[in-house]
Amino acid sequence: MPNPPTTATNDQALIASPSALKRVVAASMAGTVVEWYEFFLYATAASLVFGTYFFPPTGSPLDGIIAAFVTYAVGFIARPLGGIVFGQIGDRFGRKPTLQATIIIVGVATFLMGCLPGFASIGFWAPAMLVALRFLQGFAVGGEWGGAVLLVAEQSPDRSRAFWSSWPQAAVPVGNLLATLVLLLSSWLLAPEAFLEWGWRIAFWLSAVIVIVGFYIRRNVEEAPIFLEAKEKAISEKATSYGVIEVLRRYPKGVIKAMGVRFAENIFYYVIVSFSIVYLKVVHEYDTSQLLLALLIAHVVHFLVIPQAGRLADKWGRRPVVILGAVLAATWAFIAFPLFDTLNPVLIVVAVTLGLVFHAFLYAPQPAIMSELFPTRMRYSGVSLGAQVTAIVAGSLAPILATQWLRDFGSWVPVAIYIVIACVLTTIAALSLRETKGISLLSIDEADAARHG
Repeated sequence: MPNPPTTATNDQALIASPSALKRVVAASMAGTVVEWYEFFLYATAASLVFGTYFFPPTGSPLDGIIAAFVTYAVGFIARPLGGIVFGQIGDRFGRKPTLQATIIIVGVATFLMGCLPGFASIGFWAPAMLVALRFLQGFAVGGEWGGAVLLVAEQSPDRSRAFWSSWPQAAVPVGNLLATLVLLLSSWLLAPEAFLEWGWRIAFWLSAVIVIVGFYIRRNVEEAPIFLEAKEKAISEKATSYGVIEVLRRYPKGVIKAMGVRFAENIFYYVIVSFSIVYLKVVHEYDTSQLLLALLIAHVVHFLVIPQAGRLADKWGRRPVVILGAVLAATWAFIAFPLFDTLNPVLIVVAVTLGLVFHAFLYAPQPAIMSELFPTRMRYSGVSLGAQVTAIVAGSLAPILATQWLRDFGSWVPVAIYIVIACVLTTIAALSLRETKGISLLSIDEADAARHG
């Protein structure tokens, strides 16, 4: 891991030493890789397998995929609930216990998905059980993200917070990369019929091993000093004014801004990693292994670019980087889909990779932006709420709407327009932000105390 930009801070006592901060980053990333491996494993499997395995045949392959994406959306619906529950726990008891709980829950749910029989065996009980496990998986992931990024953001130097807190974001493509790699190897080593019947289960069963490793690493992480200080103050003053209700009462604009910043990013990402597979698979009958290989390469590049985009957010500011990402993302579909239509493997890799590079500029600054919108006593709740509620109206619907428009219009153009509109809304949200690069989190707490007592 590279060294961060050399900076000073006004709150040295609350900032971890460089070696301690790297341990925190590693622990945060380890758990995040596990949880997003399992969450995105479902996304890829929904595009490739679940439509035919868990749902009755209708004559159109897109119908089964749409049904699979609807169950996929259940995970997004559960995420705000998980964010509310674990946000409350995290603000009251600490980031560490919530992160330990979420990694176990998501691991159990994912392993059990790999054990489910298909529609041909038990009929509609198959998708019903899939939905229940997907809800549980989404519930856990909804509480994980806020804790993982805050664990780092709250211990980072003020002037390099975006860089350091972008590393848990970089763990997301690593999780996706692992999910893609396992499915890719399975598709290479097994006949298509065997892969569709049982080969896909291997990736879900492997989650048990990955969870054990991630839990072991994460259990050694320490709470941020600024959180411990806020917790002691709350105990001494017998304070109860934290959590979701308090966030909505005192910082509604902060929640709305957080949602706006996340909106285009969330839509854009799931169009790239989910709908692109559908488009190439259904429209062009493109080879599954080639599709997964393209995603694999793109995830590696994504991982490398995210921290550099975070570094730019410390240098240029949060707003310029997000706006740059929105402008670039708005152009992507008009470049990518014509490249997809060439069926040239190299150009397809370029198109997917370009999308994830553009996405990095939207994604990397988010932890810093959101952590700087809320005081410590309600930061976990505020960050989780802003991020996870957005997922319902953004990421969960994106592959469903895109696939439906492809079915209805036979064209990618409506999807491109959809992305442009989302990017315009995120640009407006970014312009509404107060630039906070280099700000002290302690000063945010002091301002909150002065304003609300």
